[in-house]
Amino acid sequence: MDLVSSQPFWLLKNGLPELYPPLERDERCDVAVIGAGITGALMAEKLTSAGHKVIVLDRRDVATGSTSASTALLQYEIDRHLIELEEQYGEELARTAYLACYESVSLLEERVKRLGLDDSGFVSRDSIYLASRPRDAKVLEAEAAARERAGIPVEIWHRADLLDRLAVDRSCALHSTRGAQVDPYLLAHGLLEEVVKRGSGVYDRTAVSSVEVTRSGVTLRTDRGPVVRAKRLVVAAGYEAGKFIDLRGRVDLNSSFAIASEPLAAGAGWWRGAMIWESSRPYLYCREVSDGRILVGGDDVPFRTPAARDAMIKAKASRLERRFRRMMPALEWEPAFSWAGTFAETRDGLAYIGSCRDHPLCYFALGFGGNGIVFSVIAAEIICDDLVGKVHPWAKAFRFDR
Repeated sequence: MDLVSSQPFWLLKNGLPELYPPLERDERCDVAVIGAGITGALMAEKLTSAGHKVIVLDRRDVATGSTSASTALLQYEIDRHLIELEEQYGEELARTAYLACYESVSLLEERVKRLGLDDSGFVSRDSIYLASRPRDAKVLEAEAAARERAGIPVEIWHRADLLDRLAVDRSCALHSTRGAQVDPYLLAHGLLEEVVKRGSGVYDRTAVSSVEVTRSGVTLRTDRGPVVRAKRLVVAAGYEAGKFIDLRGRVDLNSSFAIASEPLAAGAGWWRGAMIWESSRPYLYCREVSDGRILVGGDDVPFRTPAARDAMIKAKASRLERRFRRMMPALEWEPAFSWAGTFAETRDGLAYIGSCRDHPLCYFALGFGGNGIVFSVIAAEIICDDLVGKVHPWAKAFRFDR
């Protein structure tokens, strides 16, 4: 199935920075990874840095699935409020999930710097979470208090602050300094380049047709004929992991839409580098790109078919433009690109990470939701520890039986 429309922004912007061959012969490795998007790339780089030999397989070209359509806001904030998760799961698990995300933004920044991936567009950003309606202010105030109790610094900006700093007329917002943005497509390519340099393999346009698990390991049979034999398997294929594990009742598919502007004129740094999003659901969010463009996204709807999703792009792009102009009426800008993607989200807003009772020797890195890249960083930490017999302190918040 097509995960994105015909003109995803990052692929248009960057082209194909690297080409990878299809699998043409049998391979053996410590860990096989299904999926060469940003999740698989983060996983494979972490595994190879720990000394594991890895084979990465993808049925598409590298990073041309959901990764090429992601607007890549890196936030510790989860689609569900901390206060909601505390009510559902208790304070310990909820705080663990939020703190894992909070720490993972810095972990990714450290990795990008250590590997010298300067062209990935990683930039630290503030996050501004707007109250969409006056009645949302009380919820945001309660959320701020819960985060402070969990050890996450946050401050409340009131209407006067927002008008002064952003020229946005809302009752209040939560301001956080732990956030970032990135070019997910170039980051995935940069990480996989490191994987290959370390002697592991990346093969695209190679679909896994079956997975066989025995006591001695995992055998992956491909549509091209060659097989991969591994000690362990990590499935990092997004919602397409449904081919290998039953996801019914766990995730919902949504179509999400985005537009990118022409580069803004010099001196139009109105948001002071912040990422902005709002409390309404489905929410609107925006950030800038390294070349001065604005990315605006959201307005999600339940997924039906790729054709139905793509038929909505024009109308949804117009709606995103109108909503953003209402938010920022004084800003002069011009839309240039529009696209859509299909993404999965869990019912509680948390990723599914780790092993599953029905699938021995297999791990799943399913970073569903609005901050899937951050979840993918978390998945790499949890699974790498589990491979050497350690239980990561974050694992309990993202396990399948939570």
